[in-house]
Amino acid sequence: MSSLVGPDEDNPLGKPPVPEDVQDAIRTLIRWAGDDPTREGLIDTPKRVARAWLEYCQGYQEEPAIHLSRIFEEVGGYNEVVLLKDIPFQSHCEHHMAPIIGKAAIAYLPRDHVVGISKLARVLHGYARRLQIQERLTAEVAQCIWDNLRPHGVAVVIEASHACMTARGVRTPGVGMITSRMMGTFLEDERSRKEVLSLMGY
Repeated sequence: MSSLVGPDEDNPLGKPPVPEDVQDAIRTLIRWAGDDPTREGLIDTPKRVARAWLEYCQGYQEEPAIHLSRIFEEVGGYNEVVLLKDIPFQSHCEHHMAPIIGKAAIAYLPRDHVVGISKLARVLHGYARRLQIQERLTAEVAQCIWDNLRPHGVAVVIEASHACMTARGVRTPGVGMITSRMMGTFLEDERSRKEVLSLMGY
């Protein structure tokens, strides 16, 4: 069982304790990369890295669908596309644990109720703050909205840069990847699909 390093003089704010085996793993990685984890600048790095990863991956601690549980039915007869675009997000790829940084556009065609627009961004962040691949992230966001809002259609387009490609490997900066998921009327009706993509700027 992991021993915990609790609040102490080096942790006056009482931040979450970091298991000693997690710190040891990060020290091992530092040594393997060629540095000395005992030198002054790296002494507290294992704790910082561990806590940073708790923050990067806080999506594992929540159920994104909960954000769609409160709906509004008094919409004055509104029955057109609801779109939130240019939503910034950050994730990490599950293959190299390198950053994925991008933006998303999320749209749905409501049936008889809507949800607060900030909730669409919360759903995105709930899935993005996990180890991901962009294709799955796109599908998960769309499926969550489809299952919980029961709209006529859902459209999600994500555009992102992947550090696993830009900072290592092929090392090709400036490359963006676009993925999309269409459901319902946006999948079945070409005119509706073109309309929502045009509103998104694609």
